[in-house]
Amino acid sequence: MSNAELDSEPPYFFPEYRSSVLRAPKRELVRLPSRWFHMLPGPAFGRVPVQASDADLTRQHRGEPLGERIIVTGRVLDGDGRPIPHTLVEVWQANAAGRYIDPIDRHPAPLDPNFTGAGRCLTNAEGEYRFVTVKPGAYPWLNHANAWRPAHIHFSLFGPWLTSRLVTQMYFPGDPLFSLDPIVNSIPDPRGRELLVADLDLATTVPEWALGYRWDIVLRGRSATPLDR
Repeated sequence: MSNAELDSEPPYFFPEYRSSVLRAPKRELVRLPSRWFHMLPGPAFGRVPVQASDADLTRQHRGEPLGERIIVTGRVLDGDGRPIPHTLVEVWQANAAGRYIDPIDRHPAPLDPNFTGAGRCLTNAEGEYRFVTVKPGAYPWLNHANAWRPAHIHFSLFGPWLTSRLVTQMYFPGDPLFSLDPIVNSIPDPRGRELLVADLDLATTVPEWALGYRWDIVLRGRSATPLDR
């Protein structure tokens, strides 16, 4: 791994991000010797196959969710720019008011009965994914005084093996909270931070219906998408 790749990854321990103080490893990591474990095939869906409707977060309930409808699309690529097909892409996010349905979220913003905030899809032969959702709102968190997280969507990707998982976050262009966020700032290289920001894409935008954003996810190499620690 090159220094350029190392500089794009956030450290496990970053004091400005308070949660990392509690969960960062205090001892040297243990390497699992079992090749069998590392080669377990994945992803595993059980009895619930991925359906096309899973990728439209605005059609999971009887009514439409409140907020700005958006389309988020892009490609999953390897370090040489080659598309990675049949990769499971999962997303989860807050609603337009900045509230998750998770019961531990006590932010006094309204819940939306027509928005669960989670979806998934498989990349196609060209490595492409596509989600329809609403733009999430910013929300307060208790990391520091008057702390607010910029609008973001969580992404989880599963490759062909059980251990080949990437978890990261996508942000929106022009967000004034982006440069203030400790999670973002834990990435040492400013170029790595910019890799987390989607581009407004008029080619993806559907006129009079939804703005489009494009965000490619690169799994390795100099342009690898930074992980979420």
